[in-house]
Parts: sequence; C-alpha cells; structure tokens
Amino acid sequence: MSHVMKDVITNLSIDCVVFGFERSRLEVLLIQRAVSPCKGMWALPGGFVKHEERMVPAADRILKATTGVEGIYLEEVGIFDELDRYPTWRVISVGFFALVSPENYPLAPGIDTSAAKWFDLSELPELPFDHRQILDVALGKLRKRVRERPIGFELLPEKFTLPRLQALYEAILGTSLDKRNFRKKIMRMGMIEQLKELDPDRTRRAAVLYRFDSEAYGRLKEEGILFQV
Repeated sequence: MSHVMKDVITNLSIDCVVFGFERSRLEVLLIQRAVSPCKGMWALPGGFVKHEERMVPAADRILKATTGVEGIYLEEVGIFDELDRYPTWRVISVGFFALVSPENYPLAPGIDTSAAKWFDLSELPELPFDHRQILDVALGKLRKRVRERPIGFELLPEKFTLPRLQALYEAILGTSLDKRNFRKKIMRMGMIEQLKELDPDRTRRAAVLYRFDSEAYGRLKEEGILFQV
C-alpha cells in the first residue's frame, strides 16, 4: 500500500545568536535582510538546512554565508515551532548560540544579506519572526552557563585586570556585582594567577594584571563550577 504524504513538513531552518563582548558591553550580531519577507529588517543570521546536511555543519555554513563569521563553537538553544512563526509557510527553526570577541571576526555580508553589524543588547532594533524570543532564550542559556562553567579565556587579552573580568560577568548577567565578593569567588576558583605587572593603560592607581591558568581553566570547564551572584 502506498500513498502520497502531502502533510509532511520539509522546511527546517537554523537561526544563530552570536553574542560578542567588547568595550565592557554585551552585543549581538545581526544581519539586514536583502530578501522578502521582512526585507530591510535586522534579524538573526539564519537560513534553511539542505537535505544532505546535519544541523551543526548547516549552522556553520549558514553563519559563514550570511556574516563571514566562521570557526566558532556553537551550542544548541532549542527548537522553535510555533505554527505562525514564519509568514508564508510552515517553518521549524533550531536555534544555536555562541559567545565571541568581535574584534577577531571580520564581517562580510553574503547570501540574502545586505549588511552585518554588532548591536548593543540595550539598543536592539525590532526583530522579525520570533527572533526576539530566540535571542531571549539564548541569553538565558548563556547566563545559566556562566554560573556553571568559567568564561573569559577566549574573550579577554592574555593579561587583564580584575575589573575587566568583572565587567565581562556583569555584561553577561545583566547586573552589577559586589567587587569584594566577586574577587573572593574568582580567586577561590583558582583559575587565574596574579602577575607582578601593572596595567600600562592606567597611570593613576594602576591595577594589577592577571592571566588565566589554562590547565585549571580547562579542568573547571570539564568539572563545572557553582557561581552564585
């Protein structure tokens, strides 16, 4: 017995939420759509999965094709399957997110994209479809992750000050942290080591420089941490 499966869903897409930390701010990478629907609006980098692709390689391809960003570690956010999330036909999307240092990734608008730009999280334009929901879920996952795994090795220079590290955590968590408590918790983790150097960029009350202990940092990424605000 055979029959035509007319109601089979074939439209699967990927949307990428790429967070960046720069100038003590948390930013997100958006593309300006060059095609309809929602042509001209700023949106998350995204696209459709090819028949022969698996999800992670598809996410890598789509991000590179739309923004020029490549070679970053992407984590799954979740599945977004509201019936009316796309205006013209049924589309289910899988969200991915990453956290990078923007200065390391030059942007190059590509397929179906007229521009690519970093936006401060506090100054976002209106986003199409359900992209604001996807971004909010990704931000929640990032904030959960910063409490469970160390963050900073890939985002800060080799030598940094404790105020710079604290600014990173505050930007991700979206809240101010008590300086004394933050330093106590970070030092207790044992993932950074103090150097006998001062910050050359500050002439008055120069701050001491630190660097990550790569071995301890890697171990904590595997074992996990408990960072309470």
